[in-house]
Amino acid sequence: MTKKAIIIIPTYNEKENIAKIVPQIFAAVADVTDYKVEVLVVDDTSPDKTYQQVQKMQKEYGQRLHLLINPEKAGLGGAYLKGMHEAFDRLDADYIFEFDADGSHDPAKLPEFFAKLSEGYDFVIGGRYRHGGSIDPNWPLIRKFYSIVGNWVIMVVLTDFRIGDWTSGYRAIGKNVYESIIGEMENERFSGYTWQIGLLHKAARRRFKITEVPIHFTDRKIGQSKLGSEYIKNTLLYIFQARLQEILAWRFFKFAVTGVIGTLVQFGVHALLRHTVLPSESQVYIANLLAIECAIVSNFTISNTWTFADHKLEPRQILPKFLQFNLTSAGSVVVQMLIMWLGVRTWGTGDVEIIYQIAGIAFAMFVNYFVYNKLIWKTDKK
Repeated sequence: MTKKAIIIIPTYNEKENIAKIVPQIFAAVADVTDYKVEVLVVDDTSPDKTYQQVQKMQKEYGQRLHLLINPEKAGLGGAYLKGMHEAFDRLDADYIFEFDADGSHDPAKLPEFFAKLSEGYDFVIGGRYRHGGSIDPNWPLIRKFYSIVGNWVIMVVLTDFRIGDWTSGYRAIGKNVYESIIGEMENERFSGYTWQIGLLHKAARRRFKITEVPIHFTDRKIGQSKLGSEYIKNTLLYIFQARLQEILAWRFFKFAVTGVIGTLVQFGVHALLRHTVLPSESQVYIANLLAIECAIVSNFTISNTWTFADHKLEPRQILPKFLQFNLTSAGSVVVQMLIMWLGVRTWGTGDVEIIYQIAGIAFAMFVNYFVYNKLIWKTDKK
């Protein structure tokens, strides 16, 4: 069955460029047989009347060439968002391409993109920094710096080195990616080129099949680049905010924070009991046991309301699960008490007791993380 692919070209004052690039695109895909290829120009009501040039070409290309005019300038992200809605929701596309009008993207590479889509990839990127890819040697030094260093910063901050060109604007995207991500893209504020990074980042995090086709990037011949200082600021803001959100949402991070709070509770209760109602050396074990139980109560409460909030227990489950929680913690309690006993026997009591507690807690945390996932909140259940 033939699938439909629509190449989206956002334009703003691209009258001369669009007149050249559209015929080149259709010539490049003439031998692509498994896909019905169409072009959608999304114009931000260009002052140079780019849309009128497209309307003239529509007389030649008919239903293969579409035009969507934004009454106000929407920027790159806004243009692609409207273009995707038009392509997927109204024109029934199976895939869309992101494509620049300025001649920097070579239409001759399109068949390679289609070949990757036919192999089952969901997201295909035109990569400048993988083997076989390159950038215009005449590109201004500052633009090279922004692009090369910027890509490395993105990879390091997002800790994802599988993708070599995060900022490439030459892409093919499947409808399944669009349906999974577009709602989130609409709810967040993306400015200009940050759209490209955000869309790819969300697709990568959802484990879609992503690959790269090596391309040579050529600087525009006509008109001026729309890339400005806002690009750097918005990119840095996005990647650092996105990474922080990922860390805060990471379950083991939450578990560690919960464990630290439980540790502080244990230390505090132990110290309070030792300096008040249980001061004698023989009472150190009772104080330690009561402190551990207080930490267990703290860990269970915070785990249920935060760490495992996506698997939060029903009210009727809380009491039996708390008892199970205590039982599963029994092993670590025994280990902590054993470490305390060995410490007291070897080095005695006093301020050194905190060292015994830390050693016992460190062991218990790693064991408990897996026990809680498998038995209490069952995060792997189908």
